[in-house]
Amino acid sequence: MNESKCPVPREQQPTNEFIELSKSIIFSWPKTKKSLISVLTKFWLVSFVLFLVISSGSIYFKSSLLKYILLSFFSSLSIPFLISIRLYLGWNHVFKRLTSEKVEYEESGWYDGQVWIKPLVLKEKESLIASIEVKPILKNLIQTFSIILVLALSGILVFQYANF
Repeated sequence: MNESKCPVPREQQPTNEFIELSKSIIFSWPKTKKSLISVLTKFWLVSFVLFLVISSGSIYFKSSLLKYILLSFFSSLSIPFLISIRLYLGWNHVFKRLTSEKVEYEESGWYDGQVWIKPLVLKEKESLIASIEVKPILKNLIQTFSIILVLALSGILVFQYANF
């Protein structure tokens, strides 16, 4: 955005928000599906070990080793689930700001909200960024989120209908 014509502070401009999010260590994970899955798998393995330790204190599960391991397996999916939700919310926010015709911003604080209508050239540029850069990231996150959700729901079904 041309800073002389744009009243929006530099850090609140959608293109700059996209650049900052892309530079972020955590939010750069979903740029490729492979890196996202590897990072979430690492978090899942660490949380699996943590959940094994936590659930080892239960007297109820000492009688059934399979139930103990399955419970830790499925409950540890909550950590990658929460991480993927957070990543999705951040990227979705930037996507909405890039594709919006108006930019809402604050000049000095939360109480002075302003709205600026983007010029056509800027709207097209940011729409292109949204469709080429951000949309595939959101697609990767939704697919990964869906896989985690299916695994978690299958765990619920296993515990609901299995007799251990």
